[in-house]
Amino acid sequence: MTPTCDLCDRYKSDTSGALRVLPPVFHDYGGRVEFFGPVFTVKCYEDNTPVKAAVESPGHGRVLVVDGGASLRRALLGGLLGAAAARNGWAGVVVDGCVRDIAELKPLPIGIRALALIPLPTERKAEGLRDLPVQVQGVWVRPGDWLYADADGMVVLPHEAGTEAGAA
Repeated sequence: MTPTCDLCDRYKSDTSGALRVLPPVFHDYGGRVEFFGPVFTVKCYEDNTPVKAAVESPGHGRVLVVDGGASLRRALLGGLLGAAAARNGWAGVVVDGCVRDIAELKPLPIGIRALALIPLPTERKAEGLRDLPVQVQGVWVRPGDWLYADADGMVVLPHEAGTEAGAA
């Protein structure tokens, strides 16, 4: 994986907006600090129905980005769904909201980032959208973008690092 600092150095003079840096408000809750992959998105507010559907499907090394509206009132991912994501081949899950069951999430071989922990689960009402551009902490993230996460932070590119035109 290309380190996020190296990606920021590579794109520091780029004015196209190709590189987007997520704000440093996310915490690590999974067993992997470093993860990357193409993005799949869901948008939901205090209802994790689309999160459950996504993690119970094959991940194929993708990163699930959840626009949870930055809610700090209900957890959109817990131990059971985190285990499903790891088992089904997701590289990581980024939640603009909360997660729960830290004792179950921490040993999982998957990257999990979220704003905070809260023990309260969601109420499932079958609400939410999937596979659409979302805003995470004011940063646009689109299906098919590539997300890179490591100890220094998270960045998003419209393509896999190293596959841009003219890349060495």
